[in-house]
Amino acid sequence: METRVGGDKAKEIIDRLPFDGAILAKTIGYAGGIWLLWNSDRVAIMQLASTEQEIHVEVKVLPSNLSWILSAVYASLRIVERQVLWENLAKVAELHSKPWIIVGDFNEPLVEADKFGGKPVSINRSLLFKDCLDKCNMVDMGFSGSRYTWINRREINNLIQERINRVFMNPSWCLLYPNAKVSHLTRCHSYNCPILLETNPSRQLHLTRPFKFQSFWLSDPSFPNVVKQAWQQPRNLLEAIEVFLDRPV
Repeated sequence: METRVGGDKAKEIIDRLPFDGAILAKTIGYAGGIWLLWNSDRVAIMQLASTEQEIHVEVKVLPSNLSWILSAVYASLRIVERQVLWENLAKVAELHSKPWIIVGDFNEPLVEADKFGGKPVSINRSLLFKDCLDKCNMVDMGFSGSRYTWINRREINNLIQERINRVFMNPSWCLLYPNAKVSHLTRCHSYNCPILLETNPSRQLHLTRPFKFQSFWLSDPSFPNVVKQAWQQPRNLLEAIEVFLDRPV
């Protein structure tokens, strides 16, 4: 959760929420901070590192004990500080090979289609962002819902909208949760819309999601056998895809 509230006020609000675990990254002046909240009967969280722009934790999903890394991000509006964040994320990638997702507000559009209105997307800054993602072996999870996640709430002549809130995953995390999906929910009183990540969405939602082949599946040694088992019985295309996606890896 991205917020501008800190200190005693933050603790007062968190105490009223239905969570029994919390990690806070402090706000800097009027800049935003991060709240990471959880229920300890569902996950065990171990904090690995944090700065004003990021919180890194190891997540153990109960009772399965599946383990992966979560990095919650709120990138600074200052370009120099964002570069520090990109460098920190690249260092995390060097230190582990676990399934990993990075979620949050990156304050940087990746491509021109991620922005409506205002100045054009900076090619140099977006390339620095992309370079960081490449070093981390990250893939954008995509989304359903409205394209833009942030709006300046101005009149149409001065309206600016951007897609700067995202969820990225590495191949190992994708293999762990092949049906995971991201939804952009309706924005209420904030400049940002809420982002919902479902690791195991309902069957009905899954069936409406287009199947997309991910090239990094080929790097997993079990991939050929999974495909073979999906097609070894007489099935139509939809049934084979369902069997393929349901296979444990």
